[in-house]
Amino acid sequence: MGGKQYLLTPGPTPVPPQVLAALAEPILHHRSPDFTPVYESCLTRLREVFRTTQEVLLFAASGTGAFESAVQNLVVRGEPHLVVSAGNFGERWATLTRAYGADVDHLRYAWGETPDPDDVRARLRERDAKAVWLVHSETSTGVVADIEALAAVAKEAGALVVVDGVSSLGAVPCETDAWGLDVVVSGSQKALMTPPGLGMCAVSQAAYAGVGDTPRFYFDWERTRKAQSTLDAAFTPPVSLVAGLDVALGLLLDEGLDAVFERHVRLGRAARAGAKAMGLELFSPDEDRSAVVTAIRAPDGIDAGAVVKGLRDRHGITIAGGQGDLKGKIFRLGHIGFFDVFDITTALAAVELVLASLGADIERGVAVTAALEAYEHSSSAAA
Repeated sequence: MGGKQYLLTPGPTPVPPQVLAALAEPILHHRSPDFTPVYESCLTRLREVFRTTQEVLLFAASGTGAFESAVQNLVVRGEPHLVVSAGNFGERWATLTRAYGADVDHLRYAWGETPDPDDVRARLRERDAKAVWLVHSETSTGVVADIEALAAVAKEAGALVVVDGVSSLGAVPCETDAWGLDVVVSGSQKALMTPPGLGMCAVSQAAYAGVGDTPRFYFDWERTRKAQSTLDAAFTPPVSLVAGLDVALGLLLDEGLDAVFERHVRLGRAARAGAKAMGLELFSPDEDRSAVVTAIRAPDGIDAGAVVKGLRDRHGITIAGGQGDLKGKIFRLGHIGFFDVFDITTALAAVELVLASLGADIERGVAVTAALEAYEHSSSAAA
């Protein structure tokens, strides 16, 4: 019998049994009366989770497909756009917008820094932009940006606001309408607790008005919006994934989004407290907004990749290493979606064991106690 496996990456994330059960149901035809109410429920619940009255466009694609749909629809060759990046996924916005011919002004921060609204305001005073492209939760570093403040600055300048919400949606507050976000893209495989394969975009009326003439077909927003308005998908949807996502969204809404956000804050506190108790240095900010991923610096002389490998090979625990220049320097614990505090303490206990085996000076047994205390004796309301 194989050993038990634990998945604590920033995505894909664990899938609740109720969702797995929905995925195992017999396949429905996508234009049958049996599928229509499932599709309608899923699209309705997506609007609730995105906190928008606008239609949320659903694609059979990864989160990157949702990224590309935004670029295909909004970017016209030669138009000015501002990309703000502080990690791997901000760099993806820059790569995609340039690939479609945008004249990109790239406000680039060091990985691990938090974008500052004043910097964005200054760049927009120097140069107009049709849209400002932002990352809410940068899972490569653990930084969660203040999207509300960044969006306000962009709107002051008359720019559209496009947000990568792939790992933030359903984990931390993301108020699409209230914050004036014109496009929010996300994916099924992170806080939405569903296997990979569904990408989605909430699109404002202003964003539809800004759609350009770039050639497109599958990711054409208007084609998808028109089809969804009659509950007849433009193309064959992955019906089992849609059914699973509908169940997952129901679980989030039944728990209550505010309670979900509170749980993620407490899980982040537990992870950070456990890491600090071991004497480790955090790479991600030590703040409640960092409720998606905890990034931790490897001790001097230890390759973070060896920590990741040791956790996987010895304990069946899969976490993530660093990306780009951070490879070998940090390791990342995801606590996004279907997690409780005992998932976090299991991972922290294994990190203690692996670091000790690699020669790190680690006090054994302290991380779990610190994590449990941080989780049990705090609430985000008191922060």
